[in-house]
Amino acid sequence: MFNYGTTFNIVQQSSDNGRIWLKVYDKGVPADVECNEGKPYDFLKNTASKIPRKLAIVFFNYKIDYGRLMEKVDSFASYLKSLGVAKGDRVALDLPNCPQYIIAYYAINKIGAVITQISPTYFKVEINRIIEDSGAKVLIIYDDLLPRIEETVRAFPNMTVVATRIEDYLAFPLNFLYGLQRRAGKKFVKIPDKYRKFKEFESFKSDQEENNDNQSLAVLQYTGGTTGVPKGAMLTNRNLVCNTIQSISTMPNPKFGEDTMLSVIPFFHVFGMTVAMNFPVKIGATMVLQPKPDVEGIFKLIKKYRPSFFPGVPTLYSGLLSNEKIKDVDMKSVQYCLSGSASLPVEIIDQWDRITGGHLVEGYGLTEASPVTHVNPLFGRIKPGSIGIPIPSTYAKVVDLETGTKEVPINAEGELIIKGPQVMQGYYKNPEETAGVLKNGWLYTGDIAKMDEEGYFYVVDRKKDVIIVGGFNVYPREIEEILYQNPKVKEAAAVGVKEAEHGEVVKAFVVLKEGQTATEEEIKQFFQGKIAKFKIPRYVEFRQELPKTLVGKILRRELREK
Repeated sequence: MFNYGTTFNIVQQSSDNGRIWLKVYDKGVPADVECNEGKPYDFLKNTASKIPRKLAIVFFNYKIDYGRLMEKVDSFASYLKSLGVAKGDRVALDLPNCPQYIIAYYAINKIGAVITQISPTYFKVEINRIIEDSGAKVLIIYDDLLPRIEETVRAFPNMTVVATRIEDYLAFPLNFLYGLQRRAGKKFVKIPDKYRKFKEFESFKSDQEENNDNQSLAVLQYTGGTTGVPKGAMLTNRNLVCNTIQSISTMPNPKFGEDTMLSVIPFFHVFGMTVAMNFPVKIGATMVLQPKPDVEGIFKLIKKYRPSFFPGVPTLYSGLLSNEKIKDVDMKSVQYCLSGSASLPVEIIDQWDRITGGHLVEGYGLTEASPVTHVNPLFGRIKPGSIGIPIPSTYAKVVDLETGTKEVPINAEGELIIKGPQVMQGYYKNPEETAGVLKNGWLYTGDIAKMDEEGYFYVVDRKKDVIIVGGFNVYPREIEEILYQNPKVKEAAAVGVKEAEHGEVVKAFVVLKEGQTATEEEIKQFFQGKIAKFKIPRYVEFRQELPKTLVGKILRRELREK
């Protein structure tokens, strides 16, 4: 039934266990899957052994097959060992989608170290929090980002920094021309002698020794959870392996070694890591990479490489559809698109299906679940506004908001809770927050949802105040803390507001101190250099006062509703 190149057991079960959604699964999708691989590295190991000459990565004019990729990963694992990295040590990745990311990711996983994800959009405060909390021993970073970590290096002098350039994985003449262009534009950053260079690993002999602990910690994926203070969701090898296989199993009959994945959603985001990297490596697909999701660049890649899989976020699909150049691109090759990280408007689904003839379906997940838990059937009924049905080996239900212990009736609203092999171990060094979301084997999502009579789920609101901008989480508290640093600001609140082009953006409400004046642009400028650009408020509204509870807590929900 399935042809993935490696095996996993399919355990068919009846729906008498409450999983009414099994009746609407696409033909060939199993009720349950059992993973056999120990860790994500085993995906690469198996694929490289079976189809070593299959093209693995396309990055601009650089190409590498699975056999050669495997060699590089094994050599980089030896290089990490030479830096003193051992099982359980944290290695931070501060890279966009590039070959270096993939090489480092699987090498770290091979030796049993822990991948610690950092977004390249982060500034020093955000980076320092993650480095300090994780205790990262090594930081692997793009050279363009080196100026941002000067304070980090001083704060953590025992941390080894390994720097890499985009030219390291471009072929001639593009590598030469790119370097010249950066120098001409005065954007060239010299890598200081105190830092190691990524390419050093190529002189290391491959060490075949590996760590095979399936239950050990594999990734620290930082999320704000319910409070906005970054916490490391502890994802094990089993979590990542199972969620990859669960995701693949929702797509009947992908052919091992024959597909191409357009991997433009960031790997440092858990959705990209699982669906745009581990997924294609598992099925032996070619990954076509792009560091930034540039619309015109994506059109060129689709034209040239004819990808069959294209995971993304609503704003990405919307951007493609609204660009008039889409008329000049044959999109027929793109058959399967899974949209995640934010709600997908029905109009985008309709437009995409009409223009491309492919399947664009909405899914749902969260960092704490590695992340995929729900998806609409690829060939079955897609219900407008629904996040779909739970994927194989996943249980979900809606419970009352008061106690969280009673399952509510069909179509009644409550909190969505989830159980499955993809659910995290907990938050790193944070048992109190862990206890708040993991209860009796269930993950409490904080999302208010309902389930219909066929088992389709609908997220209707969020208990959490998290704002989702282009698929990335923005936490109001983080925005408000910076606003309060402004000497003119007396009170502040941040909420998410809907916008046609971006889905959701940040809006700040500000009460100025008596006698002070400020403009919207002035408030926005105050954020420059302090926080990633996508987190900066799109709108600023000045008010005389903000709505509050009797005890003085600002009511974000009331601001959002108005």
